[in-house]
Amino acid sequence: MVSSSNVSTPNPSLSEYTFPSHRLRALRDGGKMPLVLVACGSFSPITHMHLRMFEMAVDHVKQGMSEFEVVGGYLSPVSDRYNKAGLASAAHRVRMCELACDETSDWLMVDPWEAGQSEYQPTAVVLDHISYEINHNLGGISYPPPPSSNSLTVPTATPRKPARVMLLGGSDLLQTMSQPGVWSQSDLNHILTAHGLFIIERSGSDISDALAPLKEWSDAMGKDWMENIHVVRQLIANDISSTRIRQFLRQGMSVQYLLPQVVIEYIRERGLYRDVEEFRESRASSMPPLRREAVDRAVGKRGGLS
Repeated sequence: MVSSSNVSTPNPSLSEYTFPSHRLRALRDGGKMPLVLVACGSFSPITHMHLRMFEMAVDHVKQGMSEFEVVGGYLSPVSDRYNKAGLASAAHRVRMCELACDETSDWLMVDPWEAGQSEYQPTAVVLDHISYEINHNLGGISYPPPPSSNSLTVPTATPRKPARVMLLGGSDLLQTMSQPGVWSQSDLNHILTAHGLFIIERSGSDISDALAPLKEWSDAMGKDWMENIHVVRQLIANDISSTRIRQFLRQGMSVQYLLPQVVIEYIRERGLYRDVEEFRESRASSMPPLRREAVDRAVGKRGGLS
């Protein structure tokens, strides 16, 4: 188990930024396309549900998307520029995510690039950044070459394939995408055409209602976004949310077994989420809006940046 007591809080500054790739896996099946899952959000704090949705997406791929193989997963916390109620500092949120991944997973990683930005970064930009790091700077994902029948063949460099980077989120994310004016259609088109989307079904939300306007918009553009939207059914209901966790902590209630133990220890040691939030939650979703101007309006309503 990873202990947080002897680890200092990092500064998510980009001056020493290195893209994390230490847990990217090589393809086991060279005939498949490598798939990387990315979850963007506040993670204030990260919960077991945030981690669980990666596992559900992997099962969905194994059971119904035989052309893909998941080789990695990233959490990308938003920067402090996204001035949301209940948002701990980027340094704390990045570190909590890192501790959670280290304690619970052997393939999930945290990319601090978005958290270290001085300006809000649209989700499409984050996905492009991760895709560029993997496919351009790293050269893609390695895979086993087919066996050669010629024993005299000189070994060559390990072959690599470009990875597909897809966004992963809950059904609340899909609901924001279906609301006019929150996400620009050009950015939606980029995400749902160049990347793709995994949506984890949540109780109390109607996926079909959220999909309907997206289908209408894509049809009007002559696109087919629906083929790149993958709905993952939640077979065991799990409604843990960061908002409820913060409410529990402010009221002095137990959050045991709702978060990774190392995250609970980190929160306790640093006294996070004890004070009443200055602002009420203004959005049901923990996912940031894609359009920069939408963020600016939200920040303006909260009195500007501190």
